[in-house]
Amino acid sequence: MTAIAPRSGTASLTRLLLVATVLFGTVFTALSGTASAHAALTGSTPADGAVVATAPQDITLTFSEQVAMGDDSIRVLDPDSKRVDAAKIRDLSDGATVRYAVGLRSGLSDGTYTVAWRAVSADSHPVSGAFTFSIGAPSKTAAPVPTEQAGGGLVGALYDIARYVSYAGFVLLAGGAAFVLGCWRRGASVRPLQRLVVQGWLALTGGTLVLLLLRNPYTNSGKLGDAFDLAGLQDVLTTKTGAALVSRLLLLGAAALFVAVLFGAYAKREESQDESERKEAGDLTLGLALGGTVVAAGIAGTWALAEHASTGLQPALAMPVDVLHLLAVAAWLGGLTALLVSLYRAPSIEAAAVRRFSRVAFISVVVLAVTGLYQSWRQVGSWSALWNTSYGQLLLVKVALVALLVGIAWFSRRLTGRLGEPSAKAEDGAAEDEGRETGAGKETGPETTATTAATTTATVVTDSDRATQLARQEAALASARQKRMRDADPGRTGLRRSVLAEAGVAVVLLAVTTGLTGTEPGRTAEREAAGAADGGTAAVANQGPLDVRLPFDTGGPNGKGTIRLTLDPATSGPNVMKVLTDGPDGKPLDTPEVRVAFTLTAKKIGPLPIVPERAAPGRWTADPVLLPMPGDWRLQVTVRTSDIDQTTVEKNVKIG
Repeated sequence: MTAIAPRSGTASLTRLLLVATVLFGTVFTALSGTASAHAALTGSTPADGAVVATAPQDITLTFSEQVAMGDDSIRVLDPDSKRVDAAKIRDLSDGATVRYAVGLRSGLSDGTYTVAWRAVSADSHPVSGAFTFSIGAPSKTAAPVPTEQAGGGLVGALYDIARYVSYAGFVLLAGGAAFVLGCWRRGASVRPLQRLVVQGWLALTGGTLVLLLLRNPYTNSGKLGDAFDLAGLQDVLTTKTGAALVSRLLLLGAAALFVAVLFGAYAKREESQDESERKEAGDLTLGLALGGTVVAAGIAGTWALAEHASTGLQPALAMPVDVLHLLAVAAWLGGLTALLVSLYRAPSIEAAAVRRFSRVAFISVVVLAVTGLYQSWRQVGSWSALWNTSYGQLLLVKVALVALLVGIAWFSRRLTGRLGEPSAKAEDGAAEDEGRETGAGKETGPETTATTAATTTATVVTDSDRATQLARQEAALASARQKRMRDADPGRTGLRRSVLAEAGVAVVLLAVTTGLTGTEPGRTAEREAAGAADGGTAAVANQGPLDVRLPFDTGGPNGKGTIRLTLDPATSGPNVMKVLTDGPDGKPLDTPEVRVAFTLTAKKIGPLPIVPERAAPGRWTADPVLLPMPGDWRLQVTVRTSDIDQTTVEKNVKIG
C-alpha cells in the first residue's frame, strides 16, 4: 500500500492550528463588534419623548418577537437617577403581541424620567435600550440614557471568543474522530491524531464552561465579576441556553468515553497482528461509528436548540437541518485538519486514506450546499437582504470562502489521483542511507579496539553521551531518508501545500460562520426596518412638499384636534415649515404652545428641536428648517392646550 511520508522537522501543526484559530477568532470578534439585536422594541407606553399630564401607573414595552426578562430587566429612573419602579415585571403577552409592564411608585413629581431595559431574544442573543418621557413638563436634568449595548464590552468579546473556540473544538473533535473511523483506521494509534482529537474535546469543554459562566454577565450586568455569582448562574440554568450548555457538558462526558475507547482498545486491536483481534476491531468500528454519530448529533443539537434554528420560520424542520449542517462542517473541516496533521506529523499515511477522505469531503460539500440553501432562504428571505443587511453580507462572504475552499479541494483531489509509489532513485537513496547507518554501527579495526579498551575505564556519563550522539546520528539519517522519499514525488509535496491552503481558508470560514450565528437574520432585520419606516403607519412618500395630518388629544378641555404640518420642499437643506392646529369642527384651535423635533435614528442625528413662531390663532411657521441629510426621519409634534395639558404625537416621514 502506498504510504505518504511526513515532513520532518515541522513544528507541531496541531498546536499551531489551535493557536491560529483562537487568534483569528479574537481578531474577528474585535472587528465585528457587538452582535446585532434579534428582537426590537416596537412601542412603549408612554412613548419615547412623550409628555404626560399625570404619572402613569405602569410602563409598558412591546417587542417585535418573544423575549425573556428577569425581575430587574426594566429600570425606571427619576431626574435624580433614583429608581422609581416598584413592582416585579408582568408578562402581558398574548398570541399576537409580546408585551411586558412594570409598575411605578405613587406620588412621582414632574420632570423627565429614563426607562432602561434589557432582555434576551428567543434565539439567545441579548438586546437592550433606553428612552425618556416627562411628567408635567421636561425637567432641566434627567438621568443619563445608557449607551452601552447588551452583550458588548469585555464580557461580550470574551463570550464571542468562547463561542468561536467551542465551534472549533467541535469541528476538531467530531471531524478528527470521523477521519480515523471512516478514512484511516490505523490513525487511531498515531499520536498526533490522538492529540488533535483530545485537544478538540478540551477546547469544546473549556469553551462551554466559559460560556456557562459568562452567560449571566453577558445578558445582564456586563460585569466580568458576576461570572461567579451563584444566584445568577442558577438563573441561567433555568433558561433555554443554560439547559443547552449543561446538556452539551453531559454529552461531552459521553464523548470522553468514546475517545478513550477509540484510542485505547480499538487502536490496540487495529494494530494487532492477531487475526481474531483485527476482526474484533472491525466489529467495534460499527459500534463506535454509530455511538459517535449519536453523540456528535446531540452536541450539534445543543446549538440548534438555542440559536437561530429554534425560532422564526419552520423551527421543527430548521433544527434537524441545522444539525446536519454542523455535522457536515465538522466532517469536512475537521477531517481536513486531521489530514493535514497526518501529512505533516504522522510517520506515514496511505494514499487510499487520502482518497477516502476526498469522497467524504465531496459528500459533506453536497450536504452543506443543500442545508445551506435552505438556511439562507429561511434567514435572508429576499434578494435585497443579501446586500442591505449585515447577515446577508456575511453570508456572501461565507459563500465566497466556500467556493474558494471547493476550488482548492478540487486541486487537491487531482493531486490525490496522481499519488504513486516512491521512485526507484529515492528507494536506492534510502537503501544507501540505511547501509551507511548499518555500516556505521558495525565499524571495526584497531581504532575501534583501542576505543573499546578506553571505554572500560571511562565513566558512565561518557557512555551515555556516546549513546546520545549515536541516537542523533540515526535520527538525522532517518530524516534525510524521509526527505529524499518525499521530494522524489512532487504529487505528495503539492498535496501537502494544497491541504495547508485549505486549512487556512477553513480557519477564516469558521470565523465567518461564528459571526453569522451572532448576527441578526436578514429576514428579521428587513421586517424591523419596515416597521421602523412605518412607525405604525406608512411613511409619507416625498413627492414635493410634505403634508402630514396627526390627530391629538391632550386629555383636557378643548384638548382634541388635528395637526396639519407642511414642509416645503421636504429635502435636505433649508425648508419652510407651517403648522396648523384645528379643532374637531375644522376651525383653527388656538393653542399656547407648539414644538416640533426631527430625529434620524439610523444615523443617530437628533432630536433637532424646532420652536415655530405664532403667526395667527392656530397657525405657526418656521423658516428656515435645516435638515442635514435625506432619510427616514421621525417627526414629533408636541401640543400644549393649557398649563398642564399637553401631548406628543409622532410619525415617520421621508426626506429627500
